[in-house]
Amino acid sequence: MTLLLALITGLFYAAGIYLILRRSLVKVIFGLMFLGHAANMLIFSTGRLTKGAPAFVPKGAQALVEPFADPLPQALILTAIVIGFGLQAFAIVLFRRSFEELGTDDIDAMRSTDRIEQVGGGDA
Repeated sequence: MTLLLALITGLFYAAGIYLILRRSLVKVIFGLMFLGHAANMLIFSTGRLTKGAPAFVPKGAQALVEPFADPLPQALILTAIVIGFGLQAFAIVLFRRSFEELGTDDIDAMRSTDRIEQVGGGDA
Protein backbone atom coordinates (compact mmCIF):
# COMPACT_ATOMS: atom_id res chain seq x y z
CA MET A 1 0.00 0.00 0.00
CA THR A 2 2.83 2.39 0.82
CA LEU A 3 4.50 1.70 -2.52
CA LEU A 4 1.26 2.41 -4.37
CA LEU A 5 0.85 5.72 -2.51
CA ALA A 6 4.46 6.64 -3.33
CA LEU A 7 3.86 5.90 -7.02
CA ILE A 8 0.66 7.94 -7.08
CA THR A 9 2.42 10.81 -5.31
CA GLY A 10 5.24 10.70 -7.86
CA LEU A 11 2.76 10.69 -10.73
CA PHE A 12 0.92 13.70 -9.27
CA TYR A 13 4.20 15.60 -8.87
CA ALA A 14 5.34 14.71 -12.40
CA ALA A 15 2.01 15.71 -13.95
CA GLY A 16 1.87 18.90 -11.89
CA ILE A 17 5.38 20.01 -12.81
CA TYR A 18 4.79 19.13 -16.47
CA LEU A 19 1.55 21.13 -16.58
CA ILE A 20 2.90 24.11 -14.65
CA LEU A 21 5.66 24.53 -17.25
CA ARG A 22 3.14 24.83 -20.12
CA ARG A 23 2.24 28.13 -21.77
CA SER A 24 -1.52 27.97 -21.17
CA LEU A 25 -2.90 29.40 -17.94
CA VAL A 26 -5.53 26.63 -17.77
CA LYS A 27 -2.77 24.02 -17.74
CA VAL A 28 -0.91 25.99 -15.07
CA ILE A 29 -4.03 25.94 -12.89
CA PHE A 30 -4.39 22.19 -13.38
CA GLY A 31 -0.70 21.83 -12.56
CA LEU A 32 -1.24 23.72 -9.30
CA MET A 33 -4.12 21.38 -8.48
CA PHE A 34 -1.97 18.30 -9.13
CA LEU A 35 0.86 19.71 -7.00
CA GLY A 36 -1.59 20.33 -4.16
CA HIS A 37 -2.90 16.78 -4.37
CA ALA A 38 0.67 15.45 -4.53
CA ALA A 39 1.59 17.35 -1.36
CA ASN A 40 -1.50 15.97 0.38
CA MET A 41 -0.65 12.42 -0.70
CA LEU A 42 2.94 12.90 0.52
CA ILE A 43 1.75 14.06 3.95
CA PHE A 44 -0.75 11.19 4.06
CA SER A 45 1.84 8.57 3.15
CA THR A 46 4.44 9.87 5.61
CA GLY A 47 1.94 9.41 8.43
CA ARG A 48 1.48 5.90 9.66
CA LEU A 49 -1.01 3.97 7.58
CA THR A 50 -3.26 2.00 9.86
CA LYS A 51 -6.35 0.38 8.45
CA GLY A 52 -9.40 0.42 10.69
CA ALA A 53 -7.61 1.87 13.71
CA PRO A 54 -8.97 5.24 14.76
CA ALA A 55 -7.09 7.77 16.89
CA PHE A 56 -9.27 7.27 19.94
CA VAL A 57 -8.41 6.18 23.46
CA PRO A 58 -10.34 2.98 24.17
CA LYS A 59 -12.89 3.07 26.96
CA GLY A 60 -11.21 2.40 30.27
CA ALA A 61 -7.65 2.90 28.93
CA GLN A 62 -5.32 5.72 29.98
CA ALA A 63 -3.50 6.09 26.65
CA LEU A 64 -3.63 5.01 23.03
CA VAL A 65 -2.82 1.40 22.31
CA GLU A 66 -0.94 0.34 19.17
CA PRO A 67 -1.94 0.40 16.36
CA PHE A 68 -3.62 3.77 16.12
CA ALA A 69 -4.00 6.36 13.39
CA ASP A 70 -1.93 9.51 13.79
CA PRO A 71 -4.33 12.48 13.65
CA LEU A 72 -1.61 15.06 12.84
CA PRO A 73 -1.27 14.21 9.12
CA GLN A 74 -5.04 14.27 8.76
CA ALA A 75 -5.22 17.72 10.35
CA LEU A 76 -2.40 18.97 8.13
CA ILE A 77 -4.13 17.61 5.03
CA LEU A 78 -7.41 19.30 5.95
CA THR A 79 -5.56 22.60 6.35
CA ALA A 80 -3.75 22.06 3.07
CA ILE A 81 -7.03 21.32 1.28
CA VAL A 82 -8.51 24.62 2.46
CA ILE A 83 -5.41 26.57 1.47
CA GLY A 84 -5.32 24.73 -1.87
CA PHE A 85 -8.94 25.65 -2.63
CA GLY A 86 -8.19 29.29 -1.86
CA LEU A 87 -5.17 29.26 -4.14
CA GLN A 88 -7.13 27.57 -6.93
CA ALA A 89 -10.01 30.03 -6.62
CA PHE A 90 -7.60 32.96 -6.80
CA ALA A 91 -5.83 31.45 -9.83
CA ILE A 92 -9.13 30.86 -11.63
CA VAL A 93 -10.29 34.43 -11.01
CA LEU A 94 -6.90 35.75 -12.13
CA PHE A 95 -7.11 33.60 -15.27
CA ARG A 96 -10.61 34.79 -16.09
CA ARG A 97 -9.71 38.46 -15.60
CA SER A 98 -6.57 38.21 -17.71
CA PHE A 99 -8.46 36.32 -20.42
CA GLU A 100 -11.15 39.04 -20.48
CA GLU A 101 -8.54 41.79 -20.78
CA LEU A 102 -6.11 40.16 -23.19
CA GLY A 103 -8.24 37.61 -25.05
CA THR A 104 -5.61 34.88 -24.74
CA ASP A 105 -4.45 32.34 -22.20
CA ASP A 106 -0.92 32.09 -23.61
CA ILE A 107 1.58 33.20 -20.98
CA ASP A 108 4.11 34.30 -23.59
CA ALA A 109 1.53 36.66 -25.11
CA MET A 110 1.08 38.32 -21.69
CA ARG A 111 4.65 39.56 -21.39
CA SER A 112 3.86 43.16 -20.66
CA THR A 113 1.18 44.87 -18.61
CA ASP A 114 1.35 47.81 -21.03
CA ARG A 115 -0.88 45.84 -23.36
CA ILE A 116 -3.70 45.95 -20.79
CA GLU A 117 -3.91 49.73 -21.15
CA GLN A 118 -4.01 49.44 -24.94
CA VAL A 119 -6.75 46.82 -24.91
CA GLY A 120 -8.75 48.21 -21.98
CA GLY A 121 -8.57 51.85 -23.08
CA GLY A 122 -6.35 53.03 -20.22
CA ASP A 123 -8.96 52.72 -17.45
CA ALA A 124 -7.06 49.97 -15.60
